[in-house]
Amino acid sequence: MKYRMFVSDFDGTLVRADGTVSKRNIDAIAAYRRAGGIFAVCTGRMLSSIRLRLKELGLEEGLVVAFQGAQIADIATGKLLKDDAFSEEEALEVVRFLEERDVHIHIYAGEELFANRRDGLLDAYEKICGVKGSVPATPLSDMVASKHMKVTKALVMCMPEDQQKVKAMLEEKFGEKYFVTLSSEWLVEIMPKGQTKAAAIGFLSRYYHIPQGEIAAIGDQENDVPMLQAAGGRFAVASGVEALRRIATVVPSCEEDGVAYAIEHYAM
Repeated sequence: MKYRMFVSDFDGTLVRADGTVSKRNIDAIAAYRRAGGIFAVCTGRMLSSIRLRLKELGLEEGLVVAFQGAQIADIATGKLLKDDAFSEEEALEVVRFLEERDVHIHIYAGEELFANRRDGLLDAYEKICGVKGSVPATPLSDMVASKHMKVTKALVMCMPEDQQKVKAMLEEKFGEKYFVTLSSEWLVEIMPKGQTKAAAIGFLSRYYHIPQGEIAAIGDQENDVPMLQAAGGRFAVASGVEALRRIATVVPSCEEDGVAYAIEHYAM
């Protein structure tokens, strides 16, 4: 076995556009684990969202990574082994900046999702991720301040044609202070500094006592770049963004079971 651990992004990498995971991918994961490999999902989703999908992958034990690496949990017990977030001051700085620009905002506090408006974007997000968001009557910043909320992540939902403009605005304001990234063509995410999928690879390496050079990773979006840079095996599905494909071995697209291909032809 070339790679003792295989870490996969979820949306756009392992799960197809119709929301399903192929039998070939599931079978390849099972074969890899039977051979002694450790398989983990590393996603930008919140834990309550990704937990819904782990059982169908045959993952009832081990670790799962959520919120780009800010949270890592034991699948069997639900215990959080890593739980990082913005400080209250940082969260307020981000949320107030977004509110002033009247964009569609999500903030995540533990297992709860809050949005500043109910619209088609939120409806679509809820359907895809299998979670329900709350829209408070007061501004999100007022809620964060009054409840002293621990905010793990903030994001902007926007139309794909507006994404680069939103990203540039956030990088100009926060690029040196926080981690700004893209996780789909609809989402621009803001994370506390250092909370990336690369940090997740480091944590998994230490936890399992596996050198990072013996860990393979696969993804499709810009937020997966740090993860691949931290791993020994770097794979990108053909449907992934160019920035990722430039630094990786390109395997078939998500719709063509790229994860299974990478496991069968490289990891094992």
